[in-house]
Amino acid sequence: MVWNEATRAEAPTMQRVDGREYFPLDTVNWDLLEKSDRTSVCSWKAVATYYDIVVGASRLPTAAWTYETPQPAAEHITGHIGFWRGVEVVG
Repeated sequence: MVWNEATRAEAPTMQRVDGREYFPLDTVNWDLLEKSDRTSVCSWKAVATYYDIVVGASRLPTAAWTYETPQPAAEHITGHIGFWRGVEVVG
């Protein structure tokens, strides 16, 4: 997972949901993420908590999210984080 030439996450396996890759939380470079005040609700996943990606002076708002307590249908993304907004999955 790369944005602004910096690697955000590297994982041998991921979960794919709604066309997005979810990485295990322990594979993420947390030094490049700052928790956002934003949340959203998905009817079948639950409440999402968002993070901004920060690399030097560049910030990509709400570009990562987690479902801390997902609904039963989304239990497989417990302990995972998704990315979007120009963040590239390479592999």
